[in-house]
Amino acid sequence: MKLDPFYPIVDSAAWVARLVPLGVRLVQLRIKDRPEDEIRAEVREAEALCRRHDCLLVVNDFWQIAIEEGCRFVHLGQEDLADADLAAIRKAGLGLGVSSHDHAELETALAATPDYIALGPVYPTILKKMKWAEQGLDKLTEWKAAIGDIPLVAIGGMSVERAPGAFAAGADIVSAVTDITLNEDPEARVRAWLDATRV
Repeated sequence: MKLDPFYPIVDSAAWVARLVPLGVRLVQLRIKDRPEDEIRAEVREAEALCRRHDCLLVVNDFWQIAIEEGCRFVHLGQEDLADADLAAIRKAGLGLGVSSHDHAELETALAATPDYIALGPVYPTILKKMKWAEQGLDKLTEWKAAIGDIPLVAIGGMSVERAPGAFAAGADIVSAVTDITLNEDPEARVRAWLDATRV
């Protein structure tokens, strides 16, 4: 499964509707602290939007909803991975992405035979409080050497300007959150990302 090198993460179907028509081919929907019925509605709308625009939607955490709504890909953090039914995810034909922050988590991620492994935060991030310090570009190189052909996603403090360094260090995909969602002109920023990642 070939994944696009540009991977924005957003928290609503409304964001998906804004960004996907610009040419985004891979997007994650990460929703926190909402009732399940609202999450389901957001997932359903986002998946429909992505299918119309030839984009792959990745559903964060809510793998049961992803299966029930006919989605094609899920992303699991380490805690969610421990509780997930990987056999059910695979039986449903979903792709799987997994977060990692240290060597123990990398081993856990590899044991799940994922379709990509994410490493972060590469740079300091304001998105959420994390117990891990920034990983740095050297860690990307180390991770890529360890995982081989599995796509490596760089996440955390990423920007258009930092993306080339991440790719050079070994990342196959660069994920962005606040560089887009907090930008004064998110659409222009996405276009800049697309220009930078589709050389």
